[in-house]
Amino acid sequence: LAAELARLLDQTQTEQLSFEGLKSLVPEDYAEHWQRTLEFLDIVTGHWPAILAERGLIDPAIRRNRMLEAVAARWSATPPNDPVIAAGSTGSIPATAALLAVICRLPEGEVVLPGLDQDSPDSIWQEIDESHPQYGPKRLLERLEVDRDQVTVWGDPGDGARAKLLNTALRPAASTATWATEPPPPASAFEGIEIVECPGPREEAGVIALRLRAALETPGRRAALVTRDRGLARRVAAELGRWGVAVDDSGGRPLVHTACGGFLGLTAALVAENAAPLALLAALKHPLAAGGMSPGAFRIKLRLLEREVLRKARPDRGFAGIAAALGKHEEALGHWLNRIAVMAAPLAEAMAATRISLAALAAAHLAFAEALATSDRDDGAERLWRGDDGEAAAAFFAELIEGSEAMPPLMGRDYVALLDALIEGRVVRPRYGGHPRLHIWGPLEARLQHADEMILGGLNEGSWPPDTATDPWLSRPMRAKFGLPAPERRIGLSAHDFVQFAAAPRVLLTRAAKVEGTPVAPSRWLSRLDNLLRGWDRATALDAGPNVRAWVEALDTPESFNAIEPPAPRPPVAVRPRRLSVTRIEIWRRDPYAIYADYILGLRALDPLDIEPDAADRGKIIHQALEDFVKTYPRDSLPADAHDNLIEIGRKVFAPLIDRPSVRAFWWPRFERIARWFIATEQARRGDLAMVHSEVEGRLVIAGPAGPFTLTAKADRIEQRRDGSLAVIDYKTGGIPAKADILAGFAPQLSLEAAIAQAGGYHGIPAEEVEELSYWRLTGGDPAGEIKPVSTDVSSLVREAVDGLSRLIAEFDDPETPYLAVPDMDKKPAFSDYAHLARIREWSDIESGGGEAG
Repeated sequence: LAAELARLLDQTQTEQLSFEGLKSLVPEDYAEHWQRTLEFLDIVTGHWPAILAERGLIDPAIRRNRMLEAVAARWSATPPNDPVIAAGSTGSIPATAALLAVICRLPEGEVVLPGLDQDSPDSIWQEIDESHPQYGPKRLLERLEVDRDQVTVWGDPGDGARAKLLNTALRPAASTATWATEPPPPASAFEGIEIVECPGPREEAGVIALRLRAALETPGRRAALVTRDRGLARRVAAELGRWGVAVDDSGGRPLVHTACGGFLGLTAALVAENAAPLALLAALKHPLAAGGMSPGAFRIKLRLLEREVLRKARPDRGFAGIAAALGKHEEALGHWLNRIAVMAAPLAEAMAATRISLAALAAAHLAFAEALATSDRDDGAERLWRGDDGEAAAAFFAELIEGSEAMPPLMGRDYVALLDALIEGRVVRPRYGGHPRLHIWGPLEARLQHADEMILGGLNEGSWPPDTATDPWLSRPMRAKFGLPAPERRIGLSAHDFVQFAAAPRVLLTRAAKVEGTPVAPSRWLSRLDNLLRGWDRATALDAGPNVRAWVEALDTPESFNAIEPPAPRPPVAVRPRRLSVTRIEIWRRDPYAIYADYILGLRALDPLDIEPDAADRGKIIHQALEDFVKTYPRDSLPADAHDNLIEIGRKVFAPLIDRPSVRAFWWPRFERIARWFIATEQARRGDLAMVHSEVEGRLVIAGPAGPFTLTAKADRIEQRRDGSLAVIDYKTGGIPAKADILAGFAPQLSLEAAIAQAGGYHGIPAEEVEELSYWRLTGGDPAGEIKPVSTDVSSLVREAVDGLSRLIAEFDDPETPYLAVPDMDKKPAFSDYAHLARIREWSDIESGGGEAG
């Protein structure tokens, strides 16, 4: 809002209006919101002029107006004897228009209007509005009191067929009905202009880069891309890199996207977020971070901290909290971490202040950044401020500190947001190094330069022309009554640029049909051209032809393709696992490669940083609460207050996470419903039970060709019935396996747990027949819980599970048996930490005809 208020101030002064005119906007004519806005704008009419007068300053727009007015007054009083030529301006700024009027009356003065349409009928000329490309020239001629037919043509315009085509296409909407009576233009109107529509920005950048590269094949030819889309400009520059061609982009790179600018932002965020894991790692992993050490040694320390501390349970806040969590790594990391904390301490103290100057905050920030950037060989200032981005950042902070004298004290915690707002829009422009015959320009730079071939890229609505911004301070009727131009004025200026550039001898117009996967509308100017050409039955007259896109596709299409084979590692039997848990047997069946990567290669997925509690965490918490309850009451009947006891146990288990909104709002109410169902179910079952075991560990040794194989388990619940039989139960807070998978051996967990029980493999539980296998599905929904029996023929299911495991052991005891990745795609696991290592999406797409990779 502050930026928009400053923009409103500039616009008002540029249009030579007075804010006293706001008083003429009758408040009763507008909504209450706008009435309050008008009252608020009193700060502009009252306080702001007083602030400027106190400091002896004027606004930049007023200064520019006065400079132009001074030149106009001097030339009016004393006309210069030398020729004065004003070229390329349409006088969109009133003070500039007044100066052009003076130049026009000078004895040796000339005003050269860019692209004036002298062919359209007067009836169409009078309908031109602010969004039209000729609005600027029309308004200037009215200011100069000059008719169109009084303007002479400078130079040889040729037949002007291209200009006539463009002006016809961009006629005011009310005049497009005249298209039907317009004769088709001569063939020269279509010479040298082409249109290419690409599927996406990548392809568009490829087409443009290829055309720019092709221009270099003609000696002396200069080519330029003109675009408002900075993302497209960066893509094109990157694409040109494949041929070793560097191109200067007049738009530059945002300072925040450079190495130096990014590092400064990350160091401020690190302190502002009190060394939160994500902010800490983002700053310390930056290439400029060294902390007084060699960058390599610094990274070794940081990787150890990340792996052993930050990817565990989140430490307490701040460097002190991280230090307290170091544990056995105190000796390796303690001094290193403390040194960084000492570097950051002055900035942390400054950010904690309730009233502090911006200069003090910036100085503390820069001191921390320079200290962190210091290496064992180079001073931090030398590393930080070198190069184009370093110089631009240094200039920015010099201006920031110099200008901070005019700012009142602020709260230290607001520094990061203020820095982000002030640095936005600052760019780094290279001083040299690009190819002398290739350029990337914005529309402003393109107005002042010429190239033999012009490429207008990113011609989509919202990009070129840009969206019309909504003024948060004045509504459209208020702006119109006040005398400010309509937002469509920007579209008119962009349209004038488009027509001028598209009238070049050789021009290519490009757009992407989709941006970030979303269809986008073509620029209104392309739509106008398309509709006009269709009316003449010349719809394809400007098509660049299929070769342009085909060449781009050919660049990345290999001459031959060797399909990648699925991985099939065959490690020696001696290193193959001889011990697995019942939960891993299912993975062994569905994805043997995951077992290979986990148990043989020893690869483990890193835990995410700062993740919200997920379904797996919910399952662990509920399992823990039920385990604690059952271990408290393992025998016979339950006490009368069993439900209250379970709730109390749940509170203790939930305590570390209960402050999380999602846990408090969703998980805890569901647990309360689960608790009611669980106690009711327990009370109904306890009469037949002698003992209930919870989270009990067991093992079973199975003979294999290469030696004994140990199967391990940790059963959620095993019930000893009074008749001596057993029930094996598994709690599920999510989905349960499909019965078909259980019977086919692809989900053998419960069956194998029963096999261990029948063999007496659980400590303290005698070997007895298992009469029941079931899942208890505990969702806390409706119903809160339900019992899902696995099979009525438990003994057969257990026998088949053991036989299947024996065959699996024997199969992988053969050294020729590979650890395949997902042997059966229909039975692949729902998730795998190793799918990317096995490159499943590459080879499965080939084998399945494209279905897997989508």
